[in-house]
Parts: sequence; structure tokens; C-alpha cells
Amino acid sequence: LNSQSHREPCRAVHLFSKTNTMSALPKKVVCIGAGYVGGPTMAMIALKCPDIEVVVVDLNQARIDAWNSDELPIYEPGLFEVVKACRGRNLFFCTDSLKHIAEGDVIFVSVNTPTKTKGLGAGMAADLTYWESAARGIASVSKGYKIIVEKSTVPVKTAEAVEKVLKTCCDSSFTFDVLSNPEFLAEGTAMKDLLNPDRVLIGGRETPSGHKAMATLKAVYEQWIPPSQVITANLWSAELTKLAANAMLAQRISSVNALSALCESTGADISQVSSAIGMDSRVGSKFLNASVGFGGSCFQKDILNLVYICESQGLFEVAAYWKQVVDMNNYQKNRFVKRIISTMFNTVSGKKIAILGFAFKKDTGDTRETPAIDVCRGLLTDGAKLSVYDPQVKEDVVMRELSMGKFEWDHPGVQSGDSSEIVQKNVVCVDSLTKACEGAHALAICTEWDEFKSSQCDYKKIFEVMMKPAFLFDGRNILDHEEMREIGFVTFGIGKPLDKFVTDVSP
Repeated sequence: LNSQSHREPCRAVHLFSKTNTMSALPKKVVCIGAGYVGGPTMAMIALKCPDIEVVVVDLNQARIDAWNSDELPIYEPGLFEVVKACRGRNLFFCTDSLKHIAEGDVIFVSVNTPTKTKGLGAGMAADLTYWESAARGIASVSKGYKIIVEKSTVPVKTAEAVEKVLKTCCDSSFTFDVLSNPEFLAEGTAMKDLLNPDRVLIGGRETPSGHKAMATLKAVYEQWIPPSQVITANLWSAELTKLAANAMLAQRISSVNALSALCESTGADISQVSSAIGMDSRVGSKFLNASVGFGGSCFQKDILNLVYICESQGLFEVAAYWKQVVDMNNYQKNRFVKRIISTMFNTVSGKKIAILGFAFKKDTGDTRETPAIDVCRGLLTDGAKLSVYDPQVKEDVVMRELSMGKFEWDHPGVQSGDSSEIVQKNVVCVDSLTKACEGAHALAICTEWDEFKSSQCDYKKIFEVMMKPAFLFDGRNILDHEEMREIGFVTFGIGKPLDKFVTDVSP
């Protein structure tokens, strides 16, 4: 990736404190956690800061082996090219965590903060087990001064807890500052977001030492990002900003999805409604596309975390407000399943349904909290036979996701569970769209991959190989529905006027 023109400076910069950026670059940066955030972020730092040694450490040997191979553990456009350019030069991946932590000047912590599945706050609160373990590991080998950077999404006041662990477990010669540097990456465009971000936020203590630590990290990012877009705040503001940003984005999706249900009931078209709304400069057009629902590792987890924090502070009305964003998302997924079943004569038992797309969005292989999981489970409950095709998601991932319990996807201890019997008997994964649709009674688009668009797929041929009537359920509104009806499909789109066949059959 070469240098590109930068975006306009963030207009909110004046709300944040200014930090002196005349600071020397660190010699060695270490990141604990080689996942979706740690790997790409460190790769970009290595690319833009060739004089800094960047080491990504992880206890998972298989994951590290993948980072050192030509088949990276995650798919992200542009990532492989950056890793290949830097790996072995100033970017390294290994499992020898403690050695490199001891040598590092700046330690990023990018470990899982999954939703708790049991105990106090189960189903909402973030599980900080891995964060605490990382803090204890840092304390066990550190001497001198280090900057510890929260990169994982964490609850407000996590930095305070980390400081307490470090202070009570470390060598007397060890001093440190804890910073919050939340990520604002969108999967599928992560490398572009890292190269040309809207803003980089760094939070720290408002002390001389804290300001110096922020200046050091700021200097790293300013190697390729304009200083006006690298903003600083206090620790608690930085921690809350990440949760608030995701909550606001998810809120927009749930809002337009709520309107999509009303559109279907009244004959309005959600695309026309959202387009008109988006032309209002106060609203804007982004995140106003109706769909089967939002997914990914962050939105639901972060909102539930926010809900738990609000409840812990006695702000129950605020908690209920944000909880409704998640409830509406679940409603939308369930509504999509009910529409499929009711349209297909109130039963899908024994019927083959092609599931097109399993990742939570296009241009990524990430399946965490993907709407496809709930869609598939709902159809399996009614007895459907599913044929799944996704260009980036492997069969073992599909089977695992459909077999795991709620919130288990982010807990390594349950990642290797066997597929349930109902999944093994009723789900197959295929390597092409055509194979998925052969002999199918219906197809359901769950991910907006470009290859599913009519410009790249011959739906006339797809129609010919399907059972009749052939049903098409477009959960991403990526097709021309009138064109699909002309071919012969009974077609349903999110928030679109209903097909006459649908209105005649559905209650």
C-alpha cells in the first residue's frame, strides 16, 4: 500500500486535549494477540515505521504458523501484501511472548474480551480473564519503563484495574503508563481504515508521565497520519468512545430495519425511504441499508457491555434504550426466518434451501455473530436441509458456528467442539453458488458478496436448476427484484413491496 491523500481533518479535534508530539519513536513494539485487530494493525505500523521492530505474539501456535505462511489466518483485502512486504524485515510473529514483552518499549494488548457466559453479568458483561492474564504476564518480566496500550475493546475503567494488577505484581524497578487506543476498523476495509483513518484516538492519564506516553504513541501514528487526526483524551473518555461509536452505528442499522418491517406492511420501499432520509445532511446516508441484521464481533458485544455498565451505574432507562438496539436486530433475523417459512407454505421440512453467504459481511471470512447463524438455526428447527456456500468461509467454521452456544465463539476453550447431530445430518457446504442451488426449493442471500449480484451471476441458469416454485429471499437487497420476478422467482426483499405470491400465501 502506497501513501494516499489524507482525508479532511476531524472537526471534533478541538474537543480533545493537545499533546506535544516531539517525541522519539520506540525501538520495539510488541502486540499480545494475533487476531483480527492485532495482526493488521501491527502490519501497518511495521510498513509505515521501518525503523521500529514490531513483534506479534500469541500462545496459539497454529495461528502464528499461519501468519508466517502464505495463507494468513484471516482474510482482509490488502493484508497479505503488507505482511509479505514487512515479514522477516521488521515484522515478526512468534509464540515466545515473555521474551519479547521483556524487550518491548510499547506493549499493545489485543486479546479477546468476550461476553461472559456464566456468573455475574453473564450474557452482557465483558470477560476480562484474558486481559488480566496478559497484565500479569507483562508484570512478571518487565523492568524499567514501558507503555501498555489497550487495543482490545474494554469496559470503562478497565485501565484502572490493569494498573492495579501491574502495580501489585511487578518488580519494584518497573514503571509504566497505561493508554487506551481503541480500534475503529471495519472488516473488509481494515487496511484502508488503517492507512487513512477518520481519526486515531489515544487516551491516557492527565499527568506529565501520561502526556509523555501519549506523545510517544502519537509520534508512531504520525509517521503516516496527519497530526490533526491523531487526537487525545483522558483514559475513560477513550474507553467509552469505542463502545459509544459501535452503539451509534448499530442503532442506525436497527432503526432502518425497524422501518423495513413497516414498509413491507404498507407497500412502501425502504430503499426509497432511506435514500430520501440520507440526503438530509444532518443524517447522512451511511449505515441506512436495510438487511437481515448486523453481525460481527463488536456491535452486539459492545452494546451489551454498554448495557451492563449502565445498569451497574443505576441508569436503567439508558440501559433499556441501548438493549432495544440488540432486541430489534434479533427481531429482524427472526422475522426473515418466519417470512421464508410462511411463504413456502408454512413449512420447510425436508426442503433444500441454499444459503448464499455465511460471513457477516462481504470481503471478510469472519463469521462471528453473523446473521446467517440465526437464519440457519431457525430453518433447521423447522426441518430444512441447508446447502451453504461462501467464498471465504470454510466448512469446519460453518459447522462449528452452527453447533456452538450463544457467546461461545469468543471463548477458545469451546472452539473445537464437534458439530451437533442435527447440523451434521442437515447441513452441507459446497464450493460454488450453482451447486448450492441445484435442486433447492429456495435461496437465501445472507452476505452481500459481489459474486451474488446479477451482474456476475446468471440467475436464469440458477432458476432452471431449482425446484418450482423457486423462492428467492434477498436478505441484503443486492438484486433487482423485478428482474428476478421476470425470470420466474418468487422474490422477497427486506423492506420491499411484497411479491403477489407472498401476499396471497403469507398471513
